[in-house]
Amino acid sequence: MRMFPHIFLIAVVLLAGCGGKGGRSQAGTEETKIVRSFPEMPKAPSVLSGDTEKYVYIANHFWDAFLDKEYPGDTSVVNGVPKDDVESALGRYVTILENFCPRVEATKSVGAFFRKVNDFQKANPSSDVFGYFQEMVPKYLYDPNSPVRDEDLYRPYALGLVSSDLVSEDLKPAYSREAEMCALNQVGTPAADIRFTTLGGKRRTLYSIDSDLVLLFFSNPGCPACEDVIERLTLSQSVKSLISSGRLAVVNLYIDLEIDKWRAYASEYPKNWINGFDQDYTIRQDLTYNVRAIPSMYVLDKDKVVLIKDAPVERVLAYLENI
Repeated sequence: MRMFPHIFLIAVVLLAGCGGKGGRSQAGTEETKIVRSFPEMPKAPSVLSGDTEKYVYIANHFWDAFLDKEYPGDTSVVNGVPKDDVESALGRYVTILENFCPRVEATKSVGAFFRKVNDFQKANPSSDVFGYFQEMVPKYLYDPNSPVRDEDLYRPYALGLVSSDLVSEDLKPAYSREAEMCALNQVGTPAADIRFTTLGGKRRTLYSIDSDLVLLFFSNPGCPACEDVIERLTLSQSVKSLISSGRLAVVNLYIDLEIDKWRAYASEYPKNWINGFDQDYTIRQDLTYNVRAIPSMYVLDKDKVVLIKDAPVERVLAYLENI
């Protein structure tokens, strides 16, 4: 599993800034390289009174000072900043987008971020900025192991990679496919309906479930990560209360082929959940959902509009426990 050590979710850290203003010169073996701190977080103009407006401004200008000019360096730095510090900054940027910006503004910001990186690389062909973010943005926003993975935010960056003449043509079909998959079941859009069969043999659809909220949970029998999610959901008093009041329905679905294995294990699932399997194998075959890794969770509202898409259990619980 990849590590993601630079993700911070505390608002006060975001508002306080991140890094020093200056840089310092260090003697290299053959030439002097510039090593600087990642620039301080931009300060929103005082005319912006609302917190949301301020965070949108910060997100939109987050990379400006980092990409103000080219800095010499070696493989340990990205445009004069140590790689670990740039990764830390990327984690803060994603945190701002996911926690403090409206979705439309967040996706616009990612698209603008790509254009800044693309334009900077064209103006400075010797820089490694483009290649660095070509690797790191998918790691943070698309890797199934990332705690801040977010396909809706990754999609504009993937589309940028498809259109960029800095990307080799043999890689573009893969980025195009990723962007296509990210377009499925975006936050704020109606989720695709699913037909499934319960353990008792009853055929049901996702849209037939009458509940204020639906937690759609794709799992496999005996999967350790799935068992951890199940334990955390069943221990949550908020989740218990939402289920008992009828406000939340948990739909736990198996979408692979070993149905006998699933049936043998299904008695382990909570009895107050709706536990079923994809009898026709349409989810995998027709790609109605981009289930790249198990477990995968979505939160839907009463009308089956996507509220949370393929999120880690921490984000799902945070949402459900603060309703």
